[in-house]
Amino acid sequence: MTRICVFTGSSPGALKAYATATRELARVLVSRGQTLVYGGATVGLMGVLADTVLREGGEVIGVIPAHLEAKEVAHYGLTDLRVVDSMHERKALMAELSDGVIGLPGGLGTLEELFEMLTWAQLGLHQKPCGVLNVEGYFDRLLDFLDHAVGQRFMSEAHRRLLLSDDDPTRLLDRLADHRVAQTGKWLDRDSTQTFTTG
Repeated sequence: MTRICVFTGSSPGALKAYATATRELARVLVSRGQTLVYGGATVGLMGVLADTVLREGGEVIGVIPAHLEAKEVAHYGLTDLRVVDSMHERKALMAELSDGVIGLPGGLGTLEELFEMLTWAQLGLHQKPCGVLNVEGYFDRLLDFLDHAVGQRFMSEAHRRLLLSDDDPTRLLDRLADHRVAQTGKWLDRDSTQTFTTG
């Protein structure tokens, strides 16, 4: 994997640990020679991530919609900044540019972007590994909910395994590099209301 897409918040969050972990991830990416692909802003954890990668001598590709260029304060010091027309185009381009996906702590936008990538993987539209850096247990309840969705037969075990989780950035990147996204199909059996997978 040469380019890693990272979704994270435009806020710094409540804990200093979020920024600390973001900087650590940035340094690990640079040490591995991996380019960061992210949302193109200077604010919140997004800005911490990009600034650290640049300070460490790494490359950063930012993708930001024109309507957020001022609101999220576009980062004009990046290796490459792409300004696009819409959120849909932003996500599609970030997916196209990257070889793997990591979610850091963030809010609705971060979760929506991460879950769209997972949905595309579920539908077989890409085979890029996806994971979350679970800083201070931030994603614990989300991961528990996904397990609950499996238990309630709204998600298969194969699709649950599409999302990796670790609290150490080096270990997470190693797991993403080793992970092979299964070829899966999805359909609904009307009699059992059970989701099945193929492959």
